[in-house]
Amino acid sequence: MYLVVFRNRKRADIDTAAYDAEAETMKEMASKQPGYISFKSYTAEDGETIALSEWADEASARGWGKVAEHRAVQSRGRDLYYASYTLFGCDEPRIHEFTMKDPT
Repeated sequence: MYLVVFRNRKRADIDTAAYDAEAETMKEMASKQPGYISFKSYTAEDGETIALSEWADEASARGWGKVAEHRAVQSRGRDLYYASYTLFGCDEPRIHEFTMKDPT
């Protein structure tokens, strides 16, 4: 598995409707890419957003990064939407899991 963590802060002056529409389109497109596993996004009270995407492998995640329409939206993100961002790519992350046992 390859994990991509995208931490970002939006600009105060963004067109929220346009951003949301592009984000939804990208989410749908990503879900159809080879190696896609999942995507979730969380926004903290201070406005920082963390988006997590899981891929079968690094090649799949990088392949998504090279899709022309995705690259165009990334460029618009830098120009119109983001004040800052950091992207982390994690190959073979160490995973710890816990599931509560059924008390019955």
